[in-house]
Amino acid sequence: MKIGIDIMGGDFAPKATVLGSILAHNQIESDTTLVLIGDQSKIHEICEGEGFDHSQFEIVHTEEFIGMGEHPAKAFSKKPDASIVIGFKLLRTGKIDALASAGNTGAMLVGGMQVVKSIPGVIRPCITAAIPRYSDTPTLLLDVGINPDCKPDVLYQYAILGSLYSKYVLNIESPRVGLLNIGAEEEKGNLLTKTTFQAMKDSKDFNFTGNVEGNQLFDDTVDVIICDGFVGNVMLKEAEAFYTLIKKRKIKDTFFEKFNFENYGGTPILGINAPAIIGHGISNDIAIKNMLLHTVDVVKAELTQKIKEAFNNDND
Repeated sequence: MKIGIDIMGGDFAPKATVLGSILAHNQIESDTTLVLIGDQSKIHEICEGEGFDHSQFEIVHTEEFIGMGEHPAKAFSKKPDASIVIGFKLLRTGKIDALASAGNTGAMLVGGMQVVKSIPGVIRPCITAAIPRYSDTPTLLLDVGINPDCKPDVLYQYAILGSLYSKYVLNIESPRVGLLNIGAEEEKGNLLTKTTFQAMKDSKDFNFTGNVEGNQLFDDTVDVIICDGFVGNVMLKEAEAFYTLIKKRKIKDTFFEKFNFENYGGTPILGINAPAIIGHGISNDIAIKNMLLHTVDVVKAELTQKIKEAFNNDND
């Protein structure tokens, strides 16, 4: 297995990305190789400073990168040698099995949509967030930002994508799916959620349990929560703000530590033809390590292939 990592992406790159790669290398199995895409001289320098043999990595050299503030689509087309662009070319040609980056999120989405492309049958790919809850396994919330405007058929597909992710990566045999709404009753909600509920309620494609409300976000009511990207992003940012508030008040609690994004590292773009994992822009070395370890789990679970099979069956 070969996992590509965009060394130039992220607020603290390349140091944090190289250090995180070293930490991940020390935990992954010997049959997995990390392919570092970025400035070779800087990679060598950081490795030498840590007393680490850089020959343990494969290195694809480039000094060009897409900055966090650059326009994603324009930069992607104008910078063919940028680390993210090279990473997606390697992914498309099968030279790496997955690509991970904490760099420009928009550029990662452009690469996913335009280079790797959507799986046939998937209307709109999406991204998820791992939301801490009482049990050890987090709840999946999707979408959390790609698609702020959705139609019922798109939300229906999110339920399929989230269920497959929860089943094969998080090892929940029959994930319970809930639709985020302003009330538990079937008739509650706006036009979108009412129509989506009717489409989901008798589905055999996933285990739909009904509506869930915002105050159930952190409990064990369901395993997958479905919403449009606008609502999902607001919910995610509120969860992040909650963790920041806890830290500022110097409250020590093991449950609240689950809200630290470092623990999850990154999330895959669900619905494209190869695994691409997006990390947080402020990722430190621990977050990078966990992003890479999660990337390995996604590849091992053959999640992309499972999604292809599910949507191929839907199209038959």
